[in-house]
Amino acid sequence: MAARRHMHEYGTTIEQLAEIAVSARANAADNPLASFRDPITIDEVLSGPMIADPFTKLQCCIRSDGGAAAVFVAEDRLVDLSTKPVWVLGAGEAVSHVSMSQWPDFTTGPAAASGRLAFRRAGLTPADVDVAELYDAFTYMLLITLEDLGFCGKGEAGPFVEQGRLRIGGSLPTNTDGGGLSACHPGQRGLFLIVEAVRQLRGECGLRQVPDAQVACVSGTGGWFCSSATMLLGV
Repeated sequence: MAARRHMHEYGTTIEQLAEIAVSARANAADNPLASFRDPITIDEVLSGPMIADPFTKLQCCIRSDGGAAAVFVAEDRLVDLSTKPVWVLGAGEAVSHVSMSQWPDFTTGPAAASGRLAFRRAGLTPADVDVAELYDAFTYMLLITLEDLGFCGKGEAGPFVEQGRLRIGGSLPTNTDGGGLSACHPGQRGLFLIVEAVRQLRGECGLRQVPDAQVACVSGTGGWFCSSATMLLGV
């Protein structure tokens, strides 16, 4: 319903949503740990089996195993670290509703609030971000999060994702490991966003490395767009 509302309000097309899945797969190509690495096309995405209109199979996150961990330390322990530290520059979280009947606007998610807090606390703007790792349970979830975080205006994310903007080498490399749509989705996907962001900022990603990545935006969404947490990380 939320995806269809955005399409109705702003003219977002099914091809633009499909491009998000195609971009995720392109990014996964150079991730040896990604579950799916073979390239896909928009036509292949749209011709797949329908899961929940308008989402075909490849517009839904995969089901996989997996595990991740993140270690946070106090500044006075930096001398003990054997790896390059990545700093939490700002963070925010928000809860907007419990059920969809309480959601006042299907085209705006809680990342609009959590992102505003995170950017303000970090003293940064979306223009400062070099790489983004955003939760993508479905293609629309990533699309609306791009708008909510301010990477483009409300209703503009459809055109924004075209021409490979989200791919490594694009203007906003997003989900550089392939995301939940191609890399992995063991249920608790959020930690993988942090792990990939840290690897990018440390320059550890090999062929999928974003050159000179200094600032990463990590944002996860829970429930029926009920909750959101956003962090700005930097080196």
